[in-house]
Amino acid sequence: MIDKFLEGNKRFIENDFAKDREYYRKLSTGQSPTALVIACSDSRVNPERVVDAKMGEIFVHRNIGNIAPRGDANLATVLEYAVKHLKVQDIVVFGHSDCGAMKTLDAGPSSEDAFIPEWLEHAKKAKILADEKIPAPETPEAVREKRRMIEIENMRIQLENLRAYDFIRKAEEEGKIALHGLYYSLETGEVSRVF
Repeated sequence: MIDKFLEGNKRFIENDFAKDREYYRKLSTGQSPTALVIACSDSRVNPERVVDAKMGEIFVHRNIGNIAPRGDANLATVLEYAVKHLKVQDIVVFGHSDCGAMKTLDAGPSSEDAFIPEWLEHAKKAKILADEKIPAPETPEAVREKRRMIEIENMRIQLENLRAYDFIRKAEEEGKIALHGLYYSLETGEVSRVF
């Protein structure tokens, strides 16, 4: 697989890099993205590609389930750098359909997993809210509807978690940044604004 990546890089240099050397030269001296996107690690979801962004336009933080936990040092560092140093204007929680993390949250994690159950605790409220509306789905359509509900509720919860960081809340109140929830449909390729 690594050889495939290296071959792909050669095509990138020929087809993209070489045709826009000035743009890439500027990128080599610094970055000024306008948005921070908190996205899922799912290999089928590439936020830069599905919104047709160029390199340098989006600062991306990815993890299982596009989760933004309160008090997480890794996320806090990304947020601080994006807001205070890169001066991004938007922060996006980027959810998607058929999210494996949300399926696991709904079904319950495997007892064989050591880290996944603990991580998904940061999203458990999404399942609780969905369970209140659709406690035991009886049809495949109802199962899909409940899972989508969990995915959407998770995005809302993660936006709430972001606002728990004082510097994020302050920047939003001052109009320096805006928080959004965007949802990507694997079935249609469409990105829609949810929040």
